[in-house]
Amino acid sequence: MATRLFLVATLLLSCLAATSHGEILFSSIKSSLLVSASHRQGVLKAGEDDITLTWSYKSSNLAGTDSTYKTVKLKLCYAPISQKDRAWRRTEDHLKKDKTCQFDIVTKPYKSANNNFTWTIERDVPTGTYFVRAYALNSAGEESGYGQNTNAEKTDDLFEVQAISGRHATLDICSVVFSVFSVVSLFGFFYMEKRKAKASQHN
Repeated sequence: MATRLFLVATLLLSCLAATSHGEILFSSIKSSLLVSASHRQGVLKAGEDDITLTWSYKSSNLAGTDSTYKTVKLKLCYAPISQKDRAWRRTEDHLKKDKTCQFDIVTKPYKSANNNFTWTIERDVPTGTYFVRAYALNSAGEESGYGQNTNAEKTDDLFEVQAISGRHATLDICSVVFSVFSVVSLFGFFYMEKRKAKASQHN
């Protein structure tokens, strides 16, 4: 009995310690924002394509329950298919440990409606399948609400991004020109050597 009481007390103290240190669990945050992401059809290219984002407070919520919201932070997040077998992208309920949303898009002052932002996908975004999540932050910078452009299972309205390959067309052209120049130079060298050999034989 004493052991059981000790374990319960330890658990309660752990929970209180986590709360006192401002640790936020995703499961404790209310889904209070509507988020949409519009873009061209097909695979999007990092460094080139745009995504237009809109967000607002859900009309089904009670009026005034967003009174603590001060800013909104939008982030690009990995879909489950791009997290599989990648521990460095793993989803954790503890937001400070969560690796789902690693790319910042924009942070804006909170408004309940008429919010939009067009974002050009950053050049360092790797190839993968993504969604967008918005966090509503209070005056202490803590997550108090959220919304995302996909369902809770993160299977709807996802989009694919193709990373920059690392090669540029200019480099490919330079490579071809250099190769042609090398071949021409080689033939020129053999031609000059042959002429020198003939000249020495005549002398």
